[in-house]
Amino acid sequence: MFNNIDIESDFKYSPKDKLNQSNTIISQLLYYLNKYKKFVFAIVSLVLISLFTNFPLIPHLRLTSPKVVIILAANEGGGVLKWKGAQEWSIERSSIANKKDYAQRHGYDLTIKDMTLKKRYSHEWRESWEKVDILKQAFRQNPNAEWFWWLDLHTYIMEPQLSLEEHIINNLNNLTTRQLNDFNPLNIKLDAPYVDYENNPIDLVITQDCGGFNLGSFLIRKSKWSETLLDVWWDPVFYEQMHMSWEHKEQDALETLYELLPWVRERIAFLPLRKINSFPQGACSEQSDDPRYFYNEDDRDFVVNMAGCDWGRDCWNEMEHYKAVSKKLQTPWYKFW
Repeated sequence: MFNNIDIESDFKYSPKDKLNQSNTIISQLLYYLNKYKKFVFAIVSLVLISLFTNFPLIPHLRLTSPKVVIILAANEGGGVLKWKGAQEWSIERSSIANKKDYAQRHGYDLTIKDMTLKKRYSHEWRESWEKVDILKQAFRQNPNAEWFWWLDLHTYIMEPQLSLEEHIINNLNNLTTRQLNDFNPLNIKLDAPYVDYENNPIDLVITQDCGGFNLGSFLIRKSKWSETLLDVWWDPVFYEQMHMSWEHKEQDALETLYELLPWVRERIAFLPLRKINSFPQGACSEQSDDPRYFYNEDDRDFVVNMAGCDWGRDCWNEMEHYKAVSKKLQTPWYKFW
């Protein structure tokens, strides 16, 4: 009855055969890896360099493409370039955690840039221009993002429940001004030709404080215009010719570009300082009675920028104070007090 059945055919691929077959495949794979090891090593190196350093040789791999990328300037890790004390570590941890929580809540991307690397610019007199170079890198690393939000380390997001879209981006035209008619602390003279603001979108959103343009917290949209602006802003003419004259370096460079070039002005808009950049008491001390500058708890200002706290103030105490205020404001029972 069973004489016609080929028993061996039912066990054509025995466990031993399967093991041999697997070994053959592995041997072939190892052969090709060894044959093309230089090519494989180069590809792996490029991927690692792109993903884990400031050199974006290929776009970072992502499952999604966030609309907003937050860039936080930090000194993550310290090291031989700057030994940090306990309070400095605490400030950094608090600032980074604040931005990580905010980015995660709203589906944004967060990239942390180690500012100790700024020493590599010293021989070119552009030690304060690293902000521009980092923005150029971020554009390349995030080709599908639309907006980039730069934040200095000594900033704290006080109202994390507010998305950037809700707070600013979706209502840019109503929240911003395009000219300096109402607030011009530097008395910038604009005698250049007419600029058509109405037919040009807003690509750079900044604020002004008592010293002029403030770049501690600002938004820039990725566009051909912004890429061109960064290229011009990074031009050697500025840092080679003017590095001894401009006290605020990259800020002074942007102010000069704004004043001299109509095509730069046409896509820059100004937010009130407290919309994205509120100061603590002690900053802009000569304007201590002007409510346009300083954080107001009752108005629930969005961000505090402790600008200049390391020049005669206490950065750690200020950070701890605003952390506590933000925590209090987010508690459900606060509104009943």
